[in-house]
Amino acid sequence: MRYMATYDLMETFRNTNQWLGASALSFASYPVFSWVPNPALQWMSAWGQVTERTFERMVAKPDWGIRTFTCEDGKDHLVNIDTVVERAFGNLVHFNVSGREEQPRKILLVAPMSGHYATLLRSTVKSLLVNCEVYITDWHNARDIPVSEGKFDVEDYTLYLVDFMKHLGPDTHVIAVCQPAPLTLAATAYLAEEEPAAQPRSLTLIGGPIDPDATPTDVTDFGNRVTMGQLEELMIQRVGFKYKGVGRLVYPGLLQLSSFMSMNADRHSKAFSDQIMRVVRGEASDHDAHNRFYDEYLAVMDMTAEFYLSTVERIFKNCEIAKNEFTVKGKKVDIGKITTVAVKTVEGANDDISAPGQCIAALRLCTGLPDSKKASHLEPGAGHYGIFAGKSWRDNIRPLVLDFIDANSGDPVKSAKSAKPKVVADNTKTTAAS
Repeated sequence: MRYMATYDLMETFRNTNQWLGASALSFASYPVFSWVPNPALQWMSAWGQVTERTFERMVAKPDWGIRTFTCEDGKDHLVNIDTVVERAFGNLVHFNVSGREEQPRKILLVAPMSGHYATLLRSTVKSLLVNCEVYITDWHNARDIPVSEGKFDVEDYTLYLVDFMKHLGPDTHVIAVCQPAPLTLAATAYLAEEEPAAQPRSLTLIGGPIDPDATPTDVTDFGNRVTMGQLEELMIQRVGFKYKGVGRLVYPGLLQLSSFMSMNADRHSKAFSDQIMRVVRGEASDHDAHNRFYDEYLAVMDMTAEFYLSTVERIFKNCEIAKNEFTVKGKKVDIGKITTVAVKTVEGANDDISAPGQCIAALRLCTGLPDSKKASHLEPGAGHYGIFAGKSWRDNIRPLVLDFIDANSGDPVKSAKSAKPKVVADNTKTTAAS
């Protein structure tokens, strides 16, 4: 019960701060106070507005906010977000542009399950929606999943991806962003051995920890410093009585958020104090840069305890993917079995989460894949976020990824037989060159 109590204590703290913000805003906004303007009341109102919004967003799943899309015909078409596969721990959804012809590129975007919702990739989806049929993994908040649905660990995650790929068919191109990169690689290898006809055409891995030890970062150092017992004792709690998942062991989103914020506490503190002063001066708006960023950043979700712990132990500590020793249901998944799926890795030179060297390790593991179907790209000056959603993604990486997809859109078996090594310009290169 102490874990339920601590979970509910965190929720109580969040709820109290939301209430304090709302109360301060309401109190300082009484019309009678306008008779004698007081800067202190203006500041209280601004503090209340920012505080209420901040703590309210922590338990709200953000909306995709993609309602219409302007196509080549110059008309705005509605975008319907359709669920095509519904599962307990995550759905496969399709961004269906009404009235538009089906696009030749079918892309499965694998979103991270690392504290934030799939909406973190909103700008990535928008950029691909221009000329692609976009599908994405929409993972559920563990606190809303009843205990009766059972466990969900890295093996279950991998099998979910296998099912999603099988559903979409072999003409799919998969793009995995950050955390799911090693498990997406494993899911592709699983299909290569179990059901080769269902393999995707190409696989693009963006900033993922395929080999965390290749280039250590603060994230990998933390994983190596603490023991699994310490993690379980300090990070894992039981969902409280307020949610459907009551009693489920989770790594709470609020606890994750406190870790995120503490890494750059001074920067976040200044951002909120500056926002309060902008509200005081009347310069803030509902969708200004601060609110757009923090509405998404503060929206966190719980992860199942078994998924978090198995990720740390098997992916980071034991490096099962990096050593090609990963197993699913007791059977080894041999990454060397990938022989026809073209694989590309993308890294940011300034990525401090998945540093350069961690993701490109995937190409070394694909021993059965010819060099002509391997490629890598190192984006100069780009950090972790920029390689999938920032300017670097829009201007440089997205065109390269789409070119890679187009070059590998034919029948993979025929392409593998007739492929010839190709020279790739700039810093996109084959494994042999790297």
